Amino acid sequence: MSKHAADSHDLIRVHGARENNLKDVSIELPKRRLTVFTGVSGSGKSSLVFSTIAAESQRLINETYSAFLQGFMPSLNRPDVDLLDGLTTAIIVDQERMGADPRSTVGTATDANAMLRILFSRLGQPHIGSSQAFSFNVASISGAGAVTVEKAGRTVKERREFSITGGMCPRCEGRGAVNDIDLTQLYDENKSLNESAITIPGYSMEGWFGRIFRGCGYFDPDKPIKRYTKRELNDLLYREPTKIKIEGINLTYSGLVPSIQKSYLSKDVDALQPHIRAFVERAVTFTTCPDCDGTRLSEAARSSKIKGISIADACRMQISDLAQWVADLDEPSVAPLLKGLRHTLDSFVEIGLGYLSLERPSGTLSGGEAQRTKMIRHLGSALTDVTYVFDEPTIGLHPHDIRRMNDLLLQLRDKGNTVLVVEHKPEAIAIADHVVDLGPGAGSAGGEVVFEGTVAALRKSGTLTGRHLDDRAALKDSVRKPSGFLPVKGADRHNLRDVDVDIPLGVLVVVTGVAGSGKSSLIHGSVSTRDGVVAVDQSAIRGSRRSNPATYTGMLEPIRKAFAKANGVKPALFSANSEGACPTCNGAGVIYTDLGMMAGVATTCELCEGKRFDASVLEYTFGGKDISEVLAMSVTEAEKFFGAGESKVPQAHAVLARLVDVGLGYLSLGQPLTTLSGGERQRIKLATRMGEKGGVYVLDEPTTGLHLADVEQLLALLDRLVDAGKSVIVIEHHQAVMAHADWIIDLGPGAGHDGGRIVFEGTPADLVKSRSTLTGEHLADYVA
Repeated sequence: MSKHAADSHDLIRVHGARENNLKDVSIELPKRRLTVFTGVSGSGKSSLVFSTIAAESQRLINETYSAFLQGFMPSLNRPDVDLLDGLTTAIIVDQERMGADPRSTVGTATDANAMLRILFSRLGQPHIGSSQAFSFNVASISGAGAVTVEKAGRTVKERREFSITGGMCPRCEGRGAVNDIDLTQLYDENKSLNESAITIPGYSMEGWFGRIFRGCGYFDPDKPIKRYTKRELNDLLYREPTKIKIEGINLTYSGLVPSIQKSYLSKDVDALQPHIRAFVERAVTFTTCPDCDGTRLSEAARSSKIKGISIADACRMQISDLAQWVADLDEPSVAPLLKGLRHTLDSFVEIGLGYLSLERPSGTLSGGEAQRTKMIRHLGSALTDVTYVFDEPTIGLHPHDIRRMNDLLLQLRDKGNTVLVVEHKPEAIAIADHVVDLGPGAGSAGGEVVFEGTVAALRKSGTLTGRHLDDRAALKDSVRKPSGFLPVKGADRHNLRDVDVDIPLGVLVVVTGVAGSGKSSLIHGSVSTRDGVVAVDQSAIRGSRRSNPATYTGMLEPIRKAFAKANGVKPALFSANSEGACPTCNGAGVIYTDLGMMAGVATTCELCEGKRFDASVLEYTFGGKDISEVLAMSVTEAEKFFGAGESKVPQAHAVLARLVDVGLGYLSLGQPLTTLSGGERQRIKLATRMGEKGGVYVLDEPTTGLHLADVEQLLALLDRLVDAGKSVIVIEHHQAVMAHADWIIDLGPGAGHDGGRIVFEGTPADLVKSRSTLTGEHLADYVA
């Protein structure tokens, strides 16, 4: 074999990558090594690692399946790249939240629940049936039906009884909670349907909804609801889905309550759009199911026990305790099962998630917890020569836990795998065999490889990352004095142990502690819900590929009005989702062509050339720019444009200034939200919420996705908020933010039931001096 062939066998070669902002990037990455990708937020790291290398690997794997199977898979486009060579199977372990299905738990999202169910079906006493008898997602049903059987050489149909024993609680249908709907929130009884009596979001009398309600014949649409008969009111509220025919078209009528149950209450509330979530929180009361006590399981499933423990008890245990209980079971008949279950549970503990329970809804996990939960299925894998792709695996991790994460990444590498990691934390960059630094800036100013080599060479490279790699924030010479206190009494949410604390106001308070120590439970449970508090948490922001920073932040509204006023036309003309849309692509800017079993193709619309608007709309200008040119501007350009002169729009300018403040000046106003990283999405939410009136700001890990060089800018923003008279409470693991605090509240000492207490309150200097907690030890080492 030639030297070149041997070399190429050990390399992943990328030539001419142009995804998103990448500028013809060509690079060769060593296989079976740990490569860390660095650079400012928006420099092109994710475009290279996820949208190019991992995406092409997944596309090529999908192509190995039959055309029939490919028809059921998501269509993946080939990345914009000239050559990709040496790829191996890519496994992506990203920060995307786990499914928000209310039936999904930590146990069902991993193999743990399935193995526990089999264990109880074999060893549980009394014996109640197969593993599905312990599943809260399988209902018990019985009945009769026709089956086809062969008798005496001919096929006949026979009627047979059947019975399925499932573990689902019949009262709550396996959800663990029952709901009560406040009917007064569904309609205004003084109005008729035609007067828009229905007050449920999305239930307008326009379109199909109105046709169904007017044509169903169950009630008079012109009669006020308070004059309905009992039967009419019952039909409006509770009638089960019923087939009806209106104007020759087959339709389905459903009462308001079953409709809400199906469309809104079958999903995780946190996954709903904000205005719908607000309605649900206003109209629906959720209470723990009284029949199963929230375990989701039937009485039979709860009655079967192993050594006095039911499957419901096991799923409620902290995983570290459950691991110990399983380790003490010795039953040769199920030895392989016990071995597999022990390995899975030990992996939770090893990865720093031992404080969770298997019954925890998966939709409630943070991005970092979700990413580590996904890692568990790979830790015991016998596969080698796989490419593992991680997106900031240290997110949500205390400095103490980052060492553990580093060990796990190195373990994957040492099994003969290629590990690609996008990271900002210096402790995680330090373990790299190879570093690729992208930049030099963000957005259109990025997309180039500015350095590749060792960590030692990066330090000397002079790139933005290299210059800031050894940055250390110093403790402040003096701290601000509180203007008052916000008292919290007897906080006992999740693992909190009757916590009493006075949170200082008018200063920068940083809440610290290892993952699972109770930080979020304390702040989001006892502070975020109070009047006058603006809370920016880590919940995902929802948006389609038509959503962008301009639409999400609300700044497009005043911009549209400014265009309309300047040109004497309607504001709707300047919306690509409304009257101004290009008629060919309906305002999408691209035409999507479905090629059946093959990957669909998105091509730029020939009529509008990707500008999304009808040509006539682009004849109207404001400040010399048409609306498509405004949406193509970066936030920094737009902030200048709308800040002075004839093009001044104060409302839009205020939002743009906040986006610059949170380090998003490089984004373009029309960039689809679906292309933003997790950190970018959180900061766009922060910029939006900063416009709300409130005296207390609660921020949950605002350094997520921030480059070392940008942390300084965030600290300056926090200072400006405090200096403007706001109180700022930050949940954070980043030591630069801890060092900059006026006051630290440290929870612990450990996670889960080993946490939930306040182990330190005071200034960062006092915490460093005492080194009395894990946080204190790491902060002291950091500032030393």
